[in-house]
Amino acid sequence: MTTFSERASTPVATTAPIGIFDSGIGGLSVLRHIQARLPHENVLYFADSGFAPYGGKPEQFIVTRSLAITDFLLQHGAKAIVVACNTATAAAIKALRACHPRLPIVGVEPGLKPAAALSKNNTIGVLATERTLASSKFRQLSERIAADSGVRVLTQACTGLADQIEKGELQSAATAELVQRYAAPLIAQGADTLVLGCTHYPFVLPLFQDAICDAGSGPITIIDTGRPIALHLASLLKDHDLLNASSSPGLLLTFTTGSEIALRDALKKLLDLQPSTAKVTIN
Repeated sequence: MTTFSERASTPVATTAPIGIFDSGIGGLSVLRHIQARLPHENVLYFADSGFAPYGGKPEQFIVTRSLAITDFLLQHGAKAIVVACNTATAAAIKALRACHPRLPIVGVEPGLKPAAALSKNNTIGVLATERTLASSKFRQLSERIAADSGVRVLTQACTGLADQIEKGELQSAATAELVQRYAAPLIAQGADTLVLGCTHYPFVLPLFQDAICDAGSGPITIIDTGRPIALHLASLLKDHDLLNASSSPGLLLTFTTGSEIALRDALKKLLDLQPSTAKVTIN
């Protein structure tokens, strides 16, 4: 396997990779924004597909998996960690930061703040997993945004949607039916801004747009938090003097606890990438 130290005659911390992980392929929606913003950074991507989805799992299970995956990425030289999963962020970010207080760690959370700023009628809808919506982190964020901006926050748990996307069914009738089922009630209640609160969901953005058209409502804004995450990561690396000064394109290595073929297919289909991919086991 190619190592990052092989890319530089004198390896330094700035050339170390960024570690990104998700329960599966959803975090690829974050990876694409990170690569666009930080094209010279080396990246390790970890898809815990053998244990996906996280949405219906107990919180302690998600914490344990997140800690173990982070340790794996650190063992492979990661200089920063991106938890590219809303559910894992809600459940485990506090534990990760407690265990690694000096490590730059970026989590993802539903984009309620930008949604509140963009909403014209002060009604926003959040589509996410059950675990994300049930978390104290989401509840506190929702209450704070509502208090600060006066917006009404509607929520919708999207059971099974991440599963469909994980299976690669981005345009199937079953996936479209789920998107329609979950988006329609929020639109009917007047939401003029929809937040995609799971990193899997941007990959079926056209289905959400179709659901909006089918509802016959006025213009509705859809929020994808991938770009703000990339901007925050870039700022954090700069603050820690960890930006890679290389002018060469960054190297991407990927790992999965599921099917190597499925991850390779997803990388090619979704991002047109063909990086090295390895199957690993983490207990």
